[in-house]
Amino acid sequence: MTATNVPAAAEIITVGTELLLGEILNSNAQFLAQELAKLGVPHYYQTVVGDNVMRLQKAVAIGCERARILIFTGGLGPTPDDLTTETLADFFQTPLIERADVLEEITQKFARRGRAMSPSNRKQALLPEGAEVLPNPTGSAPGMIWQPRPGLILLTFPGVPSEMQVMWRQTAVPFLISQGWGQEVIYSRVLRFWGIGESTLAEKVAEQIRLQNPTVAPYAGKGEVRLRISSKARTEAEAMQVIDPVVQQIQQIAGADFYGIDQETLASAVGHLLQRQGQTVAVAESCTGGGLGQFLTETPGSSAYFRGGIISYDNQIKIELLGVEAAVLAEQGAVSAAVAEQMAVGARDRLKASWGLSITGVAGPDGGSDEKPVGLVYLGIAAPTGSVVSFRYLFGSSRSREMIRWMSLCTVLDLLRRQLISG
Repeated sequence: MTATNVPAAAEIITVGTELLLGEILNSNAQFLAQELAKLGVPHYYQTVVGDNVMRLQKAVAIGCERARILIFTGGLGPTPDDLTTETLADFFQTPLIERADVLEEITQKFARRGRAMSPSNRKQALLPEGAEVLPNPTGSAPGMIWQPRPGLILLTFPGVPSEMQVMWRQTAVPFLISQGWGQEVIYSRVLRFWGIGESTLAEKVAEQIRLQNPTVAPYAGKGEVRLRISSKARTEAEAMQVIDPVVQQIQQIAGADFYGIDQETLASAVGHLLQRQGQTVAVAESCTGGGLGQFLTETPGSSAYFRGGIISYDNQIKIELLGVEAAVLAEQGAVSAAVAEQMAVGARDRLKASWGLSITGVAGPDGGSDEKPVGLVYLGIAAPTGSVVSFRYLFGSSRSREMIRWMSLCTVLDLLRRQLISG
């Protein structure tokens, strides 16, 4: 395939068996994908390949057929399983040349750290003939910028995220712009929803999903649904002009199921509403073990509206600190509507807050019964008016303990959010 037939796009190839084994998270691919979007560079494929010459060469061969920029991370170290540079040189039948300037820089870096350079580090000074150095200001392994054939750019980076990110911003981005890339931006906004399923939301906004510019794509995870709205334009401001009307349309269609944009969380959305209304909240938790309080306090400035919380795993704590009636606990059990309501009232009154929230349930994996299975959760909300209400949820015994706890704390926050916006 000639260069003119290859899409004007980039492909990310992350190298390392540790990635395939799941030992580390592939954060480099995420970072580079976001950065390519900022430059407006199309990016259709990502490949993860282990430390194996044949498989890496195959990934390179495929990448050359579907992208004009191949970005590699990993495999630049001094050990025998660091194979990226020599594999690329061999694939394009180009000799490796020891760069005296690179060797001297590596030697000086070790000297500044008070260490002698190992002979194996000499390998990092080898680059294919004709390749340019992509400097690494913080680590020992430099990358390279290489155009082994017309219309193809190879960029290599070490696998260490902090090193790779500096190298990308300082050298790779200016280089790509100088080559005519980065003339447009891909700008996206993410709308977030709770309390509605992905398919239901997709049906409601079907007209918007059919749009070509901007594009609207739904995806779901951890109980929430998101819509990513993206537009490609010369500037971010122009892209925003295309996106904003669609954002407004979707917000109107979704109503109260919509809770935030981009990095907004249910906790921060609730916090903003409480602060705007001059109100506060306190929590009483059983099965979530302080997770609700932690989630609320992840938002900077949460001390303005979060009074505190009581973690009441033991029934005696429910009685002594929250005022739950011993008779109710004995008759109905800790996982019940009445206990959830009394916990919420206790949190509100004892911590002198406007609102009280409570969570009590069976998070599993053990402790369930036919009457009260794993995944059964009661949520309580005590309002400033003195009223209190509880909600019963079955989050499912097949869900993990972590997910049941997460669904519980997000759902009680969403219930409070809906009460706050309804007045």
